[in-house]
Amino acid sequence: MVSRIRWIAAVMIFIAVFLAIPVGINAGKAAAMDTKQLIFDEAGLLGPAEQDELQAMAMEYGAKRETDIIVYTSKNTQNMDVKQMTQDFYDKHAPGYDKPHGNAVILTLDMKNREVYLAGFYKAKQLLDDSRLDKIRSKMTPNLSSGDYALAFQTYIKTSYKYMGIRPGVNPDNILFNGWFQLAVSLGIAGAIVGTMAYRLGGRVTVNRRTYEDASTSGILDQRDQYIRTTVTKRKIERNNGGKGGGSGGGGGMTRGGHSHSGSRGSF
Repeated sequence: MVSRIRWIAAVMIFIAVFLAIPVGINAGKAAAMDTKQLIFDEAGLLGPAEQDELQAMAMEYGAKRETDIIVYTSKNTQNMDVKQMTQDFYDKHAPGYDKPHGNAVILTLDMKNREVYLAGFYKAKQLLDDSRLDKIRSKMTPNLSSGDYALAFQTYIKTSYKYMGIRPGVNPDNILFNGWFQLAVSLGIAGAIVGTMAYRLGGRVTVNRRTYEDASTSGILDQRDQYIRTTVTKRKIERNNGGKGGGSGGGGGMTRGGHSHSGSRGSF
């Protein structure tokens, strides 16, 4: 009897230890995620409370999209190109929600030259292409120009999260319009089909203009075409060369470590 009790106790201990292993692994993973740094404010633009708020927001929204959403600010004392700064940051810090050098979107702020660059890697490259990153940058640029950096970074995090939830090829700012447009087209097609069926069921009209027309007394009396003149108007098309307020450009590229990305560049 005693040996049987010992055997049962041993089995229960084994089961308890076996079940505790995944829990420990998950707890360790969660702890690692809790300590993952996503806000790198080397330029000192944010207060402690703002950094904590942005860190929590980036963690929450990034987890839902399985993508690291990163903010990196720099005084750029070495006067590097902002795009190269972003690429080197990715190679050096190896961010990625799923793995090192994995899914990530990075906002880099160069305070020396007042330039901003956004880059999407892997999953973010597909869901945040150059065009979508341009839109995100244009939304946050007014706050950057006015010095409201915390609000600009909030806009970047929330808009990145929103756009990554919309399939590629769809204008992320016209979701509601696209839905109503598709509904209107569907209703129009349905109405045309019903109208055609009703017309055919009611019989066809066989009376036309020739029914009461006397061909022997009808005809064209006179016809004349007169050329007057041709006017050509020239208008100069202004080019947008960027500058303060968010000039676009940059596009994506490849890091020195071999990681391709989408991109958007502008000044503020």
